[in-house]
Amino acid sequence: MKIFGGEACKAGNIIVRQRGTEFHPGNNIGMGKDHTLFALVDGIVTFKKGKEDKRFVSIVPAQTEA
Repeated sequence: MKIFGGEACKAGNIIVRQRGTEFHPGNNIGMGKDHTLFALVDGIVTFKKGKEDKRFVSIVPAQTEA
């Protein structure tokens, strides 16, 4: 685990390094061929449980000032 829930991250930051899919990619998350999860946008990291106790990692995008 590189970044925990509630922490801010930038696009491209690695969030989880894993072997297999212990955590699944949610909104605004990419997955590398080695199952590494990384941020696609700047924002706040969140973790959720889905069906069959699957754990998902998502990013809530940061608000942009106009």
